[in-house]
Amino acid sequence: MTAPDATVMLESRSAGTGHIVASFPIMGADEVRARVDDARIAARWWADLGWEGRAERLTAWKRVIARRSEELATLVHRETGKPTDDVRLEIILAIDHLHWATRNASRVLRSRRVRPGLLTLNQEATLSYEPMGVVGVIGPWNYPVFTPMGSIAYALAAGNAVVFKPSEWSTSVGAWLVDTFADAVPGPPVLQLVTGAGATGAALCDSGADIISFTGSSAVGKRVMASCAATLTPVVLECGGKDALLVDADADVEAAADAIAFGAFSNAGQTCVGVERVYAHTDIYEDLLASLARRAEKLRPGIDANASYGPMTMPSQAAVVVRQVRDALARGGRIVQGTLSDGDLTRVVSPVVMADVPEDAEAIIEETFGPLVVVNRVQSLDEAVDRANASDYGLAASIFCRDKVRARQAARRLQVGMVSINSWVMYAGVPELPWGGTKESGIGRIHGAEGLRGFCQPKSVVRQRFALPVSLTSFGRPSWAAKSILGTFRVRHGGLR
Repeated sequence: MTAPDATVMLESRSAGTGHIVASFPIMGADEVRARVDDARIAARWWADLGWEGRAERLTAWKRVIARRSEELATLVHRETGKPTDDVRLEIILAIDHLHWATRNASRVLRSRRVRPGLLTLNQEATLSYEPMGVVGVIGPWNYPVFTPMGSIAYALAAGNAVVFKPSEWSTSVGAWLVDTFADAVPGPPVLQLVTGAGATGAALCDSGADIISFTGSSAVGKRVMASCAATLTPVVLECGGKDALLVDADADVEAAADAIAFGAFSNAGQTCVGVERVYAHTDIYEDLLASLARRAEKLRPGIDANASYGPMTMPSQAAVVVRQVRDALARGGRIVQGTLSDGDLTRVVSPVVMADVPEDAEAIIEETFGPLVVVNRVQSLDEAVDRANASDYGLAASIFCRDKVRARQAARRLQVGMVSINSWVMYAGVPELPWGGTKESGIGRIHGAEGLRGFCQPKSVVRQRFALPVSLTSFGRPSWAAKSILGTFRVRHGGLR
């Protein structure tokens, strides 16, 4: 095996100051595969601990994270520039999901008996869920605690070992999670770290891991899926979004404006389920725009403790915001609040609210991942749903509407994986709800029972309890048997009685 080159290092730098937070080796294919091989051995030990043994150790890890949460919040702030108070919310969610997965894994995944069918009354049927083995997790930088923990916690609770490749923009946070697990859970390396950039993630896809859970852009997600297809390695992909927030005529306008402001501008707009499009009923359109503009005007991005939100983690993302604004202006859109110029090509980007942007503009079609939101007028909630569904993405959406029936009907029609009614992103705070999208927003789910089962292989077992007078699965069956039973089924299921 080729030894890692100690001179080739990944420097994790603060998005706010540019200072080096820590340095890590850039791992190649041999190093990644070695970690996966070690994880495969550790996975056997971890699975053999059983539900109670794993729960005891995961609870110990949860307690370490909770006790040292301020330390973690400070580290995330240093590395990503995100306001510390926003990081605290992220950590709260991560702890809650770890708690839920730990407490519910046994209930969801424990072997259970299922009813046999009419033809198999003599069989005892059992369904069980077995851990897949080694789960490769490729995490993002925008929520470097909450998002990867949605895979790590559920994979571990299901009995798997995990090899975690954090984003090169938030490697220190990933290392902190792995180190604290090692402190809380001595023994074989059940949770391991691999570090580097895109090539290291590609190596993890080709490492022999039993499943890859990826969070990131749709473009990279497609490459992950293509790489894993060569070995039929299953994938869970949580990719990009172009989420819409729909505001009906009867909505609480101030509450909607408040949700839009936070959903569009918190974390500098770097949120996969962030609000990037708003479709507002014409009756409340102007009032909503005015309220949103007032809120956006008060926001102050920066790196200090009192900033409303922090800098862009990836410097190149600011150019995307500028390009989309210019394209929207060229197509007839207008800026309601904020300004953007070449001087904004820095990591700190002020909030921008636009209106009357054509539906074929880049700001409507392409993911922004920055502090830009477009508010367009519609004549009805039905029209708002149709426009929201016109996107190639289908991650999440929000609806503000006082009429419960109309809101729920709209939620059912939205082609997305998650919907909040009269709020934004509240599905993230319900651990039992699965997280994921449709279309180019990804495949598979994390969180909840579906998230636990997604890191397992279902196994079906039947045991014959007694022999039937006539066996249909025998060359010795009577000539009349199949015809006679089919006749019974024809009467029973053909509507002939």
